[in-house]
Amino acid sequence: MEPLDQLPESAASYPTPATGIKSWAEDDRPREKLMSKGRAALSDAELLAILIGSGTTKLTAVDVGKLMLQGVGNDLNALARESVKQLCRHPGIGEAKAITVVAALELGRRRKEADAAPRTTITCSRDIYNLMRPHLLDLPHEEFWVILLNRANVVMRKTAISRGGVAGTVADPKMIFKEALEQLASSVILVHNHPSGNRNPSGADIQLTKKLKEAGNFLDLPILDHLIFAEQGYYSFADEGIL
Repeated sequence: MEPLDQLPESAASYPTPATGIKSWAEDDRPREKLMSKGRAALSDAELLAILIGSGTTKLTAVDVGKLMLQGVGNDLNALARESVKQLCRHPGIGEAKAITVVAALELGRRRKEADAAPRTTITCSRDIYNLMRPHLLDLPHEEFWVILLNRANVVMRKTAISRGGVAGTVADPKMIFKEALEQLASSVILVHNHPSGNRNPSGADIQLTKKLKEAGNFLDLPILDHLIFAEQGYYSFADEGIL
């Protein structure tokens, strides 16, 4: 490790702590403070300290977090724009710690992006068709998707379960319900496309739908619809009274 007199000016000017975090009162230690007082009680530097894990022989993890923030004018958005290489210029930050910080800030960015996205409510089969058009239009092969809904029929997630060839794809019931159970969905919509343009269900489509409906009823995860997507329209099992 570099001697303190060779550290960047911001690091050298920061007061050197006499003791490490372990000697602090338990309520002042970042991890213990989060457990006892909640995450909102921690400063940005303390949250960074939890990610960093440890400091240097001269600086605690909280000190390192403060220096990182000072280096970007205490702007978390600016910190999120720094690369792994740029973060490694801060004292006490190696590649592994930099990667941890980058990953955490990226999760925060994705959460913000998800919160900003419009929430779609499914009220009819046309809503399902419009929701899936960007994913299934013009595909030369079959794909099987599930749409997971909450109790208000708001879309929680849409996920491709399988991809196949021109003639068909395999939809594994275990994968379908595993996804729904993990996301605590209240109901499920099934969607698959017919690249041929034929909207009518095959015998295998009907058999699979009945099988999944029975399994969904057993798991208290009702199948609200199964939509066959085609370029010029769709077939809805619910509209046709098959579900």
